[in-house]
Amino acid sequence: MRPAIRPYLDGPGYVYAERPEVIAARYGFDRVARLASNENPFGPSPAAIEAAGQSLAEAHRYPDDSMSVLRAALSARYGEHSWVVGNGMDGIIETVLRVFCEAGDRVVVSTPTFSFYGIAARGQGARVETVPRGPEFAVEIDAFATACRGAKVAFLCTPNNPTGTATAVDDVRAIAESCGDCLLFLDNAYVDFSDRDYGSLAASCDNLVIGRTFSKLYGLAGFRVGYAQVPEWLLPAYGRAATPFSGISSVSAAAAVGALQDRTHTDRTRRHVVAWRERIARECLFPCLPSEANFLMVDVAPYTSDEAVAALARDGVLVRSCRSFPDLADHYLRVSVGADWENERFLQAINSRADLA
Repeated sequence: MRPAIRPYLDGPGYVYAERPEVIAARYGFDRVARLASNENPFGPSPAAIEAAGQSLAEAHRYPDDSMSVLRAALSARYGEHSWVVGNGMDGIIETVLRVFCEAGDRVVVSTPTFSFYGIAARGQGARVETVPRGPEFAVEIDAFATACRGAKVAFLCTPNNPTGTATAVDDVRAIAESCGDCLLFLDNAYVDFSDRDYGSLAASCDNLVIGRTFSKLYGLAGFRVGYAQVPEWLLPAYGRAATPFSGISSVSAAAAVGALQDRTHTDRTRRHVVAWRERIARECLFPCLPSEANFLMVDVAPYTSDEAVAALARDGVLVRSCRSFPDLADHYLRVSVGADWENERFLQAINSRADLA
């Protein structure tokens, strides 16, 4: 006899982009333009690599359970806040849900957006309610806030994945102030590529968690380091619910500290992303939505998402189909800003198909 697997796992899990080496082998390319996963094309900072290397000598020891050095570095860079860190922002999301949700509790998600919110909530036995965005993928403030009332946790991503659209700071404040005792998790994974600053909301909104990541601007996707501002009252319960040692290796923590100290690297990345984001939007012959992230969402109608992904793969360009994003029509691609040659190859490949549309 085998134990029964939980029924929610009969549904789809997280959808990954195809591996670039598979595309390269299939179509005979030496290298593939990797524009599917919103990665930093410049890689980690040299300071992060050096710090990670130095930490290897102590890798036989468990990490600092409080992550005090990393949290101090976050305070030095972003201000004195109640910081938590985790195994990517995904780890922080899971921990927050463990703190608040039991079977049958309601979790609200603004869609279309990152699918892991719903996956993680269902893993806790929660019921997920989606609130579709309005015209041009703007959040319907009143509708979303109304849905949040009575829920345990609500998720709002800004700038949003995959649309790139951002919600005004005052609108986020209005949601947090009007959603009752619901915890609002604000996913700011892409905020480093926007001019908006949501950090000040934490002082006035006692039901707000602001999650961020080292995977994008800092180029540490492979190290899996997330961090978040949380209300001080949440810290004790969060610590008890978290994976021991925050789920982060000592090597990853050291890399993150090193990355925070290299402003030259992050400034270069930000300038590159903004310049190419504007150029791609201007030169792509398919409509691109306005974006404040390190990617753009492209409307490839009359192609479907998967048809366009397959066509671009034949030209050595790997992009993300948006078919799996809830409450989104099946004719969008998400295209990361990559290195110069990757962006050039994408523009050539996508525009060569515009006459066929």
